[in-house]
Amino acid sequence: MSQTEDMNDSTAPLIEHLAELRTRLIRAVLAFLVGIILAFIVAEPILQFLLEPIEATLRELGDPSPTMQYTSPQEYLFTLFRISMVFGFALSFPVIGFQLWRFVAPGLYRKEKHAFLPFMISSPIMFILGASFAHFIVTPLAMNFFLGFADVPSIIADIMSDFVSTDVPGVVDVVIPETTEGIRITFFGKVNESLDITLKFIMAFGLCFQLPVLLTLMGKAGLVSGQGLANVRKYAVVGILVLAALVTPPDVITQAILFVVVYGLYEVSIFLVRRVEAKREAKLRADGYYDDDEDDDSSQNKMN
Repeated sequence: MSQTEDMNDSTAPLIEHLAELRTRLIRAVLAFLVGIILAFIVAEPILQFLLEPIEATLRELGDPSPTMQYTSPQEYLFTLFRISMVFGFALSFPVIGFQLWRFVAPGLYRKEKHAFLPFMISSPIMFILGASFAHFIVTPLAMNFFLGFADVPSIIADIMSDFVSTDVPGVVDVVIPETTEGIRITFFGKVNESLDITLKFIMAFGLCFQLPVLLTLMGKAGLVSGQGLANVRKYAVVGILVLAALVTPPDVITQAILFVVVYGLYEVSIFLVRRVEAKREAKLRADGYYDDDEDDDSSQNKMN
């Protein structure tokens, strides 16, 4: 066989892989576009759902009809597009993950397939758990903390009710009385800014809940060990504190919640990695790769 034929044979599999990758990417992009369209159809109910913590907080503070505003013509539409992008990806993730799996799976051994597939399933589940925790627990606490310092629009409504005179039918007179209370600062929330806080919490906690999945997968691959993770625990604490300060607003309560949750997930990751190591060691021992006598002698030498 000539050198040219060897080069042609080696090039053919590469071309096939590139063609396969192109097909998988096209299908993933089409699924993403379909997800965006479906999410855009219900974007307004999703927006109402995401803003529920702010609405509940305003009602608790005395605002009978919470109202939010936008200050540019395109702002509301872009807000709906943003929601469609995020939730469109969430809707299309099963298809995207399946396409990724079909591209990677042929190059994996059977054991690797069995090891990798559970993490493909558990990853979106953990993200949903983190997002739910952020929306139903963290966001309401943060909104109560932030909005507790501001007057709500109901105060303005009460004042305006005293301004309006309707003695003459069809005529409304607005009389603005003098005040010596200084400038009144009132909360009039913008849709995009309020949504930005909510989505940041959802993304931050959703990604942080991926920590056990990531570290356990790395433990299965032999990249990390339970003892190694335990030894760098103090550095992990510092890193989690920095992460909490970066991804959350300057709110001590929210930062403390994120720190406690992520550190708890780190400890859970250590436990899961150690279980993976124990199962791997038990299997190797059953296959005869470990000698119990040698292990006893080495442990005695370490004790001496």
